[in-house]
This record gives sequence, structure tokens and C-alpha cells, in this order.
Amino acid sequence: MRLIGIFLLLLISMQASFAQTSVGIRGGYSTSSYSYRATPGSRASSVPGIGRQTFAFVFEYFSAKNAGIEANLQYLSIGFAEENGADDPILINETEFNYLKMPLLSSFFIGKSGRFQIKVGPHFGYLLNAKDLRREFENSSSIILPTYGGEDDQPRKLMYGITAGAGISKLFGKSTLAGEVRFAYDFTNPENLDRVFEISSTNLEFTLAYLFQIKKLKQKE
Repeated sequence: MRLIGIFLLLLISMQASFAQTSVGIRGGYSTSSYSYRATPGSRASSVPGIGRQTFAFVFEYFSAKNAGIEANLQYLSIGFAEENGADDPILINETEFNYLKMPLLSSFFIGKSGRFQIKVGPHFGYLLNAKDLRREFENSSSIILPTYGGEDDQPRKLMYGITAGAGISKLFGKSTLAGEVRFAYDFTNPENLDRVFEISSTNLEFTLAYLFQIKKLKQKE
């Protein structure tokens, strides 16, 4: 709740600083991947991720200099689907993390009614819940990723990382329709019980957004 309060205060302060304000929604498809090191001296292993739908509320502010700030309040599901890689049929352990994610992005664009935009900035988030969707194998001879949806697993709650995106948008009067590809690298290690030394994840999103202008840009005389 504290993070949400800080987020809302930032929105209020930014509204006084930027000439044009738009709000809207963004939705699409997200896919993730994970890598981990079981011990400090071990090699990193990659783990297939999962794909899920994602959606967000969007707040956009920009000035006459083709630059501004975009803030999102996003529901995002990421996770991994680890395979045993040996038996036939292949067995899978699948875990899903559901986050409330808040990217705060600097936005730069070229064009007027049709725009090309690039965005970059940090993101923060809070873990709403973790689910172990499948647990089909155990292998004591090699390290596998542990469960995170059990009562005793205690995954870390906070998320933080870097997000960047690029896309195109089209203005229709006071409305804007935008398509975007967004990539995020997350530094969050959900492990909180020292069962795995290090875990990191990446996330790729393909989304469409609809924005509606609620404060008009004042043209300079």
C-alpha cells in the first residue's frame, strides 16, 4: 500500500509539471524467461518461461519538446516452466508469480499525429501471490528450482528492474491508439530461504494502448 501511495503522489506532482495529460488502458501478451545459479561457483542455467495476458492503467504527460513521462499501474504474470530434460514423456515444474508492477518511464517521440516513441526507465512492483501450477518431478542428483507457492516458501515481495520499449502511436482528436514492444530485465531474486543462490528474469510484452487526453497542451505565443 505504501508503494501505491508514493505512485499516486508522483502522479499528482507530475500533473503540475507537464503541459498535456492523457489517461488510458494498455493490454496485450507477455512472455518471460528465467536464469539461475544454484551455487555461487556454478554456471548459469536458463529456464523456459510462461506466457500470459497483461493489462495496465496508463498515465502520460508530455511537453512541446517531444518528451515526457509515462507511468503505469500494471498487472503482470511471469514465471517458469522447468523441464527435466531426460525422461519421455518430459515432465514439467511450473510456477507463476503475479505482480502489481509500476514502470516509471521517460518517453521520447518523433512526429505529430503519427509518432514513433521510445521509452526507458525503472520499474517497481509488489508480489500479489505465487502459484505452483505443476510439480511433476524431483531430482536429488541435480539442483532444480524450488517451489514458491507453498505456505513455507516465503518468496520476496518486492520487484525492481529496468524497462525499455519502442512503438508507434496515432492521434485521433483527443484519443491516441498506440502499439508497443516492451522489454524488461528484473533484478528481483524471489528466493528468500537460500535454496538457490541467484535468480533473475526477463520479460517481453506486445501491447496495444488507448489513451484519452484530459488536459490540453497550451501552445506558446
